[in-house]
Amino acid sequence: MVRFASYNIQYGFGLDGRYDLERIVDSLEGADVIALQEVTRGFSRNDYADMEADLAALFPDYFWVYGPACDLHVERINDRPAPHNTRLQFGNMILSRWPILSNRMLLLPRSRTLSKLNLQRGATEAVIAVPGGALRVYSVHLDHVSNDERTRQLTYLNERINAFTREGGSVTGSLEFDIDELPMPEDYIVMGDFNMVPESPEYCSFAGASDGYYGRTARIGTPIDALAALNAYAPESYSWMDPADHGKRMHLDYVFVSCGLQSQLRSASVDTTAAGSDHFPVWVELDI
Repeated sequence: MVRFASYNIQYGFGLDGRYDLERIVDSLEGADVIALQEVTRGFSRNDYADMEADLAALFPDYFWVYGPACDLHVERINDRPAPHNTRLQFGNMILSRWPILSNRMLLLPRSRTLSKLNLQRGATEAVIAVPGGALRVYSVHLDHVSNDERTRQLTYLNERINAFTREGGSVTGSLEFDIDELPMPEDYIVMGDFNMVPESPEYCSFAGASDGYYGRTARIGTPIDALAALNAYAPESYSWMDPADHGKRMHLDYVFVSCGLQSQLRSASVDTTAAGSDHFPVWVELDI
């Protein structure tokens, strides 16, 4: 049994407004593969913490990769010149008990806004040598401003996911580098903060629309919502809470699996007891 967890950790700040990575790590105890979003380096709000390095140190036995979708030059820190080549980075992280054989960053489509902050978003892809064989894992963070933008991002993401075995991942023809050819697994898990609610137009663009008679039919090339497949959505299910008003809640975070893994799903849940972020971890167990 392999336990997967996805968690948007909001730069390390919890519902109480306190920065604390250790409680985030505690809430992920027992996870074998972890997808994190809103991991930063050089960000003023958390005192320019190097979250990538700090999280790696707190998970000393895990392999990890970090994919910054947004990367900016930092000119000044506290009204003083910043150290040479200081970068503000905002992105996704994947941690695994088993080796991460390869990874790459998929930059998702975006459009230019005139008022709302619109960051470059991305999906961090990792090929992981889990005990049952190689598996693809994606840590995803979609746009928060527009459902049209999210639909475009999901369309692009699904195209890249389905083209993986045809195009290859980080490298193909690797004998030129004197390394073994990497595995090209068909099965995958897509985890993250999608900034969409269940059955929204963008959700249906990714998971497929539900038919009035047959429901949602599993199809090759269409991801399956693990919570929905296991009837694990509780009434008024949520994975995000407004820190200023705990009555404002939405379900924004998901774990999707390839249809080849549906029969191996064993459990799925949202841990709403975690207090390390304004989001909550989504957990899925697979018999792989």
